[in-house]
Amino acid sequence: MLDRCILSVHAHPDDEASKGAPTVARYRASGVRSVLVTCTGGEEGDILNPAMDRPEVRQNLHAVRLDELRRAAEIIGYDEVVLLGYRDSGMPDSEANAHPEAFANVELDLAVAALVAVIRRTRPQVILTYGDDQQGYPHPDHLRVHEISVPAFELAADPSYRPELGEAFAPSKLYYSVWSMKRIRATHDKFLELGLESPYSAEWFERPDQDHRVTTSIDIADHYEVRLEALRAHATQVDPASPFWFGLPPEVAREVHPYEDFILGHSRVDIEVPEDDLFAGIS
Repeated sequence: MLDRCILSVHAHPDDEASKGAPTVARYRASGVRSVLVTCTGGEEGDILNPAMDRPEVRQNLHAVRLDELRRAAEIIGYDEVVLLGYRDSGMPDSEANAHPEAFANVELDLAVAALVAVIRRTRPQVILTYGDDQQGYPHPDHLRVHEISVPAFELAADPSYRPELGEAFAPSKLYYSVWSMKRIRATHDKFLELGLESPYSAEWFERPDQDHRVTTSIDIADHYEVRLEALRAHATQVDPASPFWFGLPPEVAREVHPYEDFILGHSRVDIEVPEDDLFAGIS
């Protein structure tokens, strides 16, 4: 029987909670092995939860965020967490963004090779990463995740590339996580329907609409709460009173858009889209 595996590539601790957590939990519940790659330590993250904005937390934010990551990964069900060990690049034009050890400034080939080594060792058929169009939130580390994931997907399969990194392995599919405009609008409309103030400002609806590119929607209704629990584990980054994440009653939010949406970026198998299974076409 095929040893099925999903590998998720994320920029910072907490990204694994906000993007793809219910999807990974769903597949993990069906016996699929799951591996999380976190590229940076999130050293430049703002403390968004007032209860955690304390001197001892600010002074040890890197360690605190890694501990939060450990707890969130357990909630989601990841079998393994791999830390690539790069420094958080911060936002464009910030002091952190100029740091020579920042993920965005590390030699691209070195970061690609680090991910290739993980792919060859863990042998995932499916890789989840960030897309080629990030105009809505062009964080340097998120852009870099895409920049290393695509060549790593290709080079992991090439036996002539860095054979010392392990036996060549060809993942079948590479997906881009995307927040569909359909999801955003449905959530916004539900807030208004219930007479609540929506956290989605006008700027959200000015972001590029990628709905026409969505190839894959995964039903995550039965695992919706995993996202909320994993987000709460990131106590420095997520305010438990945030209306953005927790403003709708869970039983309502679960039904508004009970899917996570993905764009199939690269595939080595023949499939028909739209699809509702990340492993469609993989025998």
